[in-house]
Amino acid sequence: MDLNPARQFQACSQAWSTFMPGLMLAITIAIAAQFLGDHYGAPIMLFALLIGMAFNFLAQESRCAAGIELGSKSLLRVGVALLGLRISAGDFMALGSTSVIAVVGLLVLTIISGLLGARLLGQRWQFGLLTGGAVAICGASAALALAAVLIADKRTERDTLFTVVAVTTLSTLAMIVYPIIIEGLGLTEHQAGFILGATIHDVAQVVGAGYSMSETTGETATIIKLMRVSCLPLVLIAVLLCTGNRSERSSIQFPPFLIGFAVLATLNSLGVVPEAISEFVGQLSRWLLVIAIAALGVKTSIQAMLSLGKAQISLVIAETLFLLVLAILCVSWILPAP
Repeated sequence: MDLNPARQFQACSQAWSTFMPGLMLAITIAIAAQFLGDHYGAPIMLFALLIGMAFNFLAQESRCAAGIELGSKSLLRVGVALLGLRISAGDFMALGSTSVIAVVGLLVLTIISGLLGARLLGQRWQFGLLTGGAVAICGASAALALAAVLIADKRTERDTLFTVVAVTTLSTLAMIVYPIIIEGLGLTEHQAGFILGATIHDVAQVVGAGYSMSETTGETATIIKLMRVSCLPLVLIAVLLCTGNRSERSSIQFPPFLIGFAVLATLNSLGVVPEAISEFVGQLSRWLLVIAIAALGVKTSIQAMLSLGKAQISLVIAETLFLLVLAILCVSWILPAP
């Protein structure tokens, strides 16, 4: 190992110059997406994707390629790991075991529906897993995390980008339409919160929809949503076990970001993380994910996205409606009004 300070500085300078152009591009896109999201009320991740796609001509530029690759993979994994500090076991205990079982059941059935639907529509099982997991767990973040544990190839990256765009768009529509549907069903505030938290894909849209109805509905919806997010590491472990070689299953190495997610979630549940640090890390995680999505957008052309046909779009819509119907049945049969 070379301990010469001058050589180490030179190596760091070379590494920085290699990654800086692509990273700065992704960061700039993320800042622009944040600005547009703040001023127009649309999902920041969707803006990051669309703006990134507009810069696809730079994806093959030698000066940007390394930084874009770093942003779309390494920053993604760090951002997913830091999501662990948004999870607290104490928030879930007040809902009772019935709600927990219902949420887990909805999650499992939705992922299974994605796998079966993909097979019926002639799509790869990986696509069904990405869409089913994104709809069932936490939208774009789940899609990115699942993509990180699957074997990377061009089709997986394209499917991931399509999934992120689809679930983000549907989540925005759900934030507007679902409260109207729930009002017509005459449900209690807790029942309404359960449906919103169990069905809307992204956390931000869950919060927006819930608190637009009432404070109690918003609090319930947020806790239910975080319960879904907390299932992410378990789903990732299951995917690793199911896709690994059976003869080598005992030697499977779990990704560091998955371990980091579990460790941070445990620390947050124990209450040892100061609130200021938890708040800062939560914001950092969100920014890293936006930057990662911006980088993924740069890597994908609009032409490639349009090559996905009606079958893929139909699958995501079908999974979304399937989850909504199941959640309504849950509050009617399993979680009736007191």
